[in-house]
Amino acid sequence: MAQSAPKSSRSGKGGKPPRKRGRRKVALIWIICLAILAVLAAAVAYLLVILNGERILSANLNKLDLDRSTIVADANGNQIAKISIAGGNREYVQYKDIPQAVRDAFVAVEDKRFYEHGGVDLFGIGRALAKDVVARSMVEGASTITQQLARNLFLNADKTWFRKGTEASIALALERHKTKEEILELYLNRIYFGNGQYGIKTAAKYYFGVGDLDQLKTWQIATLAAIPKGPSIYNPYKHPDNSMERRAVVLRLMADQGLITEEERAAAAEIVYKPTMAMTSTSKFASYTDYAIDEALQKLNLTEEELLSGGYTIYTTIDTDAQSAMESEFSKDSNFEKSEDDTPIQGAMVIMDQHDGSLKAMVGGRDYQKSGLNRVESRRQPGSSFKPIVSYGPALETGDYTPDSTLRDDKICYGNGTYCPTDSNAKKYIGAVSMKEAIRESRNQPAVWLLNEIGLSTGVKFAGKLGIDLGDEDKHNLAIALGGLTNGVTPVQMARAYGAFANGGQLQDAHAVLKINDASGKTVYSFKSPGDNQVIKPLTAYYVTEIMKGVVSGGTGTKAQIGGRTVAGKTGTTQLGLKGVSSSGNRDVWFVGYTPEYTAAVWMGYDKTDKDHYVKKSSGQAAALFSKVMTKALEGKKKQSFPVPDQAQEQPTPTTTANSAITDLTGVYDSQQVSVALNWTAVPGDNITYKIYRQASGENEFKLLVESVTPSADDPSILPDTTYTYYVKPYDPNAGTEGAESNRVTVEVTSELEPTPTPTPTETPGEPTESLPPESTNTPDDGNGGDQGEQTPDGGQPTDTAPPSQTPTPTPTPSSTPQSTESTGPVARATATPSVLPTQTDTADQNGKKNHKNDKNNKNQPDTGGAADTTETVAP
Repeated sequence: MAQSAPKSSRSGKGGKPPRKRGRRKVALIWIICLAILAVLAAAVAYLLVILNGERILSANLNKLDLDRSTIVADANGNQIAKISIAGGNREYVQYKDIPQAVRDAFVAVEDKRFYEHGGVDLFGIGRALAKDVVARSMVEGASTITQQLARNLFLNADKTWFRKGTEASIALALERHKTKEEILELYLNRIYFGNGQYGIKTAAKYYFGVGDLDQLKTWQIATLAAIPKGPSIYNPYKHPDNSMERRAVVLRLMADQGLITEEERAAAAEIVYKPTMAMTSTSKFASYTDYAIDEALQKLNLTEEELLSGGYTIYTTIDTDAQSAMESEFSKDSNFEKSEDDTPIQGAMVIMDQHDGSLKAMVGGRDYQKSGLNRVESRRQPGSSFKPIVSYGPALETGDYTPDSTLRDDKICYGNGTYCPTDSNAKKYIGAVSMKEAIRESRNQPAVWLLNEIGLSTGVKFAGKLGIDLGDEDKHNLAIALGGLTNGVTPVQMARAYGAFANGGQLQDAHAVLKINDASGKTVYSFKSPGDNQVIKPLTAYYVTEIMKGVVSGGTGTKAQIGGRTVAGKTGTTQLGLKGVSSSGNRDVWFVGYTPEYTAAVWMGYDKTDKDHYVKKSSGQAAALFSKVMTKALEGKKKQSFPVPDQAQEQPTPTTTANSAITDLTGVYDSQQVSVALNWTAVPGDNITYKIYRQASGENEFKLLVESVTPSADDPSILPDTTYTYYVKPYDPNAGTEGAESNRVTVEVTSELEPTPTPTPTETPGEPTESLPPESTNTPDDGNGGDQGEQTPDGGQPTDTAPPSQTPTPTPTPSSTPQSTESTGPVARATATPSVLPTQTDTADQNGKKNHKNDKNNKNQPDTGGAADTTETVAP
């Protein structure tokens, strides 16, 4: 009998299943072991975290690491400011004295799960880690109130993974030793509110003048709760617009969590912050120091608290002599027109070295306070000072125009007749006009006509080359030729753009910081020059400089003249455009100009323009301030020359004035200064002075009145009911020779009251729309050497919407001079009658030949039959 085969369940193929089960058991054992090890590791890590938190908490509970000041210095290391968070203010307030509304607001904004977690919000940590991994850097900060309090106890403020872990460990320790009420009390008394203010009570006093927190209103509580997110950018004094936007977010969170009603939210969101507190006294070089600190914050990507408590040294490009001169002139009320109430007219100025972009001096406002609104960075409408950037400059860049090219000054309407730029300077249209004469007299129509000829896109792209981005080209209209911009420009932007004209077409980066060293002396940042940055042709820069020299020597910018220095520049005013207010007022007045050494921009106006607060005088006051500051700033500076490209034709400079004569002497009664203002064009030559002779009615001969080093002079020694006649002779002190006698001007000053002229009816600009800009009036010259007037649609706040067609619609030129809208002046009347009347003729180009392109335009009026889009069209 055959023996039965043994079972094969333990061998061969049948043995595999048991082997798999064995492997599973081994794997399970390993998993259990690893889990036990993980638990042990987590427990050890937790204990380490706890112990670390306890250790740090015990050592740092009652102190902050705020003992290292940051130094701001000049290029040579000479200290100009010492800034320390430790020097900030703090007034402690107990928990019971903090209103519930204040507590709830900060919890709602900073940590809505504050009363639920144990110091660390795991969900918040996970969110932060996810963002850090995606960004591949530490971009997410502390998420809970307890962690933010813990952060103030660190010696090292760097954002690292270790710091996050340490923050968490201290937060856990705080929660074990302190109640939620104690933690919130510590937090509200320790957090930084900007401008050197620590704690909720001190901040309430500083920003709102409120000593008792119970007196805080909803909008004020929300404003304070908005600051800790970014003390340097959300405090209402320095950045009111940013503060208002952030306040709206806080109010929305408060409403969503049931802390306020929707009606309370809407009402609190609309309130505009107005500083009413007594700020600290103005510190020396405050505007410049604040600008340098802001620039350093951007370069190092630090918070204001981290920078100012880190012991850094910030080396700057400041010229202390220029800065002192500027601050001195801004402190004089006589340099600014008087306001009708306690709100003063404001101003801002910046000086830049165009050769390397270094900012030499700046003032951000009258009575500027530390960490205040620095108006050198505020955007305003530039008026006619924008003409060289968007109209004349790009036209010269095309090569089709020169300073002597003939432009048109006719009654022309654009965009199917809806935009008709005019001059309210009591001057009629003169037809053919050279480019240099158009800019010298600041005529509006030639600038608009020229931009229409070269095309809007050409002007917009040219402005972009000079560092002024006007955005979408399809949303612009011809009003940008007169400075009608959507967002406006800052004085720093204007100085940088004009600096390219002064520097032969090279555009430099405007900067105040040279380098930054940390507390150990290591350089953590240094400025890198862009090097060769030729953005426009050297010949274009030369031509623009030449035509803007004429603005200063005998045009609207004569008050910007500097004795012994060559100055080029342009004035600018923007239309007021308020119903029921005299059309002679302005929103903004500018002068932007340069010498071969420095470039500067001056702005004047009110922060908020309304019927009671607007500029009554013209841009002559900005030009005069430019002259006063730059005269002092350039003292002792070696004289330089503007670059002259090879393509430019050299003009011979006479060595004597024996055959030179002045033919354009003008005399105007200055109602503000109660004097006669005399102006004329400078004659060529070095170190030339001018002898002014005067004869009063009843006198038999002319007498020497004064000798001037600039082509302008004032005669304050005048009497009513007297007629004065003047002439000027150029004088060469080196050769001891006088030039020929100039034309004579007669000024009659009477004691009769000037009747108020009837204003010419004008169309009132409307609110911004997507349609074409309406025809609007301009700002008249007030006799102070200011603009002849610029117009921008919508009362100085024009829209940048593109008209359906830029094809001009001609309108007959008026046969009479438009009436002035200027109101009555003082009890005096003056008339000036030049004895030599210039004859208007077509201007030839530099080669003695008329520009063919412009001759064709002179002979042919614009076609009214076609409605084709000519935005990109260049005149044939």
